[in-house]
Amino acid sequence: MKPRIALPADTFTEATNIINERNAAFAPDPAIQAVTKSGGIPVILPSIKAADASAYLDLFDGLLLLGGFDVDPTFYNEEPHYDLGTTFRKRDLFEITLIKAAVEAGKPVFGICRGLQVLNVALGGTLYQDLSENPQAKLKHSQLAPGNLPSHHINVKNDTLLHSLIQERSYVNSRHHQAIHHLAPGLHVVAQADDGVIEAVESKDSNQILGVQWHPENMFKHNEESQALFADFIERSIAVQK
Repeated sequence: MKPRIALPADTFTEATNIINERNAAFAPDPAIQAVTKSGGIPVILPSIKAADASAYLDLFDGLLLLGGFDVDPTFYNEEPHYDLGTTFRKRDLFEITLIKAAVEAGKPVFGICRGLQVLNVALGGTLYQDLSENPQAKLKHSQLAPGNLPSHHINVKNDTLLHSLIQERSYVNSRHHQAIHHLAPGLHVVAQADDGVIEAVESKDSNQILGVQWHPENMFKHNEESQALFADFIERSIAVQK
């Protein structure tokens, strides 16, 4: 059976031309295509009451956390920074609860951009609300180049899951203004940009969790390394079915 991959939905806060209502749930098509090309079945999960999030667990084999709004900093005990972007607390509450339940249940997790960030927060870490808070951040992490093209390099550590999938010096796209500050217990850093910004993390004692700061779903059609990340995630999700 093909593994079922949960995609927690983003929220379109403005009214659409199709439904004249606000707060429509949606999942980005590139992520859906990346999952299906790699052999998975996408299952889109609208944000519901956080208390009910664990009811979704039986519906999926792997959890894919995608991009979107900034994470509300009150989840890591900080007040909003001047350059904090738009937040959506309902999604944060839902995803943080779902992440904790999925990790506890042994489900494979793959986080992308915001997905990496909310994963770190859910497991006890903190974020730079804006990279202006990090005096070491010197590179352009929010590229003006088309999103399906790479813009800066990352350095991948040896003897990691990520190193088995992509090159030690990899060229990635970049579309973020927040980043990991204090790393959550249970995670370790496996890639950084030349300015030290954390670009990828994994779980310390297993291959359950991989999170990346870039957007492989925008590059998988023409970039073998991006496709390898999704293929690996599907393989990890198949393994939990056995």
